[in-house]
Amino acid sequence: MEPARRERCHEDARRRCPLDDAEFVSRARTGDLEAYEALVARHSASAYRTAVLLGAGSDAEDVIQEAFVKGYRNLSRYRGASSFRSWLLAIVANETRNLHRSRNRRDGLALRVAAVSPGSAHVADGGVDAVLAGERRAALVRALRLLPVRDREVIVCRFFLDLSEDETVAMLGWPRGTVKSRTSRALAKLRDLLDHEEVRSG
Repeated sequence: MEPARRERCHEDARRRCPLDDAEFVSRARTGDLEAYEALVARHSASAYRTAVLLGAGSDAEDVIQEAFVKGYRNLSRYRGASSFRSWLLAIVANETRNLHRSRNRRDGLALRVAAVSPGSAHVADGGVDAVLAGERRAALVRALRLLPVRDREVIVCRFFLDLSEDETVAMLGWPRGTVKSRTSRALAKLRDLLDHEEVRSG
């Protein structure tokens, strides 16, 4: 095949196959803003959902904007040991914690999932609607609000954001054993709270 034709074929293949995160990150590090905008577009729904589930509420948009800015400024620190998504969501989680510290409220991580419209574009890319669907939605939100902060964070990561164990370790910065044990304990607490809710509502 002629070199020019071969190059056209490679270019056609690149158009058909979207770039993965690593390629976008590599380009963004060289100052390619369009590459970083592509990363923002790809992960904004997950970032928004993370901020909301961790309690940012009406400030979720501000939180994720700040997280994306910090992510861009700190791209040189991303080493690729974990997925870009989990690295970015760790920044979102930290920004959400910063928000709560600035609010100076003990219950600053209370979830406001119920306020998110089921038809919202921000939650359309995952399983949150399925988890929160139907009559158990309000009970689940109330039960999550009653969990300790660290238990709530691990439940959000593993079951609302569908992060793998490795991604949860990277996002929360906990040892793998801690993630495993806390997930198990948090699920048990959540089940107990939901059982109590069902008995109470009778």
